[in-house]
Amino acid sequence: MASTSQFEKVGIPDLYAPEPSIPSKASYFNPISPFTNVYDRFSQWRADLGLPHPGTVENLQKEVKATHLSNYIFDGARADLTKSLSANPLFQVTHSFALGSQTVPSSYNFGAIFANQQVFLQGGVDHEGNVNARFNQGWTPNHITKVQAQFSSQATQNMIQLEHDYQGSDFSLNAKAINPWPADLTGIYVGSYLQSFTKNIALGVETLFQRPSPDLAELTTSYLAKFTGTDKNWIATAQLQTAGALQATYWQKLSDKVEVAADLQLIAAPARRDALCTLGAKYDLRLSTFRAQVDSTGKVSALLEQRFTPAFAFLVAGEIDHFKNAAKVGVGVMIESTSLTPEEMGMPPQI
Repeated sequence: MASTSQFEKVGIPDLYAPEPSIPSKASYFNPISPFTNVYDRFSQWRADLGLPHPGTVENLQKEVKATHLSNYIFDGARADLTKSLSANPLFQVTHSFALGSQTVPSSYNFGAIFANQQVFLQGGVDHEGNVNARFNQGWTPNHITKVQAQFSSQATQNMIQLEHDYQGSDFSLNAKAINPWPADLTGIYVGSYLQSFTKNIALGVETLFQRPSPDLAELTTSYLAKFTGTDKNWIATAQLQTAGALQATYWQKLSDKVEVAADLQLIAAPARRDALCTLGAKYDLRLSTFRAQVDSTGKVSALLEQRFTPAFAFLVAGEIDHFKNAAKVGVGVMIESTSLTPEEMGMPPQI
């Protein structure tokens, strides 16, 4: 029998007596609890696997591109003059000159970069008034928003690109829109997903939707695969498009100073059949970097970057097309200057 306080005996309620427990609504039934329990178990199972981050679809062939000459070769004469105004946050300006090229006209470009832990800003303008800009905003370590824009006097060359990256522990998700127009949904829209299934294998998919006009649309899908060595000394990738195009790459680090890469592109469409194979190597010496490349079209290319001091580098590039009996030669310099002290640059003080 429950005990009765002295207040209750005389008819006065006890204000300090504990209130009777009222069962909560969640104790009766929670309709989403089975789903949350399954999701928690699935998340714990994925965490126990310890799968690595696979990288992004945009950087699927990053190592191959850094070894080959496609993004580095040039002809004529060029000069890049860079001045650092601040180290943290990073702020620097660049003057770039190019002349005497057989493929592109002479040009001058002024560029600036500002960067800190969350923001990256890059912009440039050339002598014809063409403007390009890039903005990256890191909201969290997993969420990054990117904006790129290009403005020109020619309307057909204007471009704006909106992009968002989400980096999970073992996957990456990307959504991109190029020249979107909300009124009629015209533009180019790209979505990609890359997932690690084992510590060495990652698979993904990329879908591209083009809508140049309201009455014309096209949808294409690519399937991706990435294979990474256990010691990360080699990486092989493959990208297959439903239109009949295949790109396969292989990169291997032979030593701390030598890297080799191969790139194979096949087109097996009904209206076109073509193939291109490219082999390249990169040598990192103490004060220089040498790249060499040969492809199946008969082109042999080489680039030497010789750094005499930390602030001065000399470039020599050359390309020979044996099938067309043509050759290109390029020379360039890169000069960096700064008004910062060694302590501000993070270097040991000079004695």
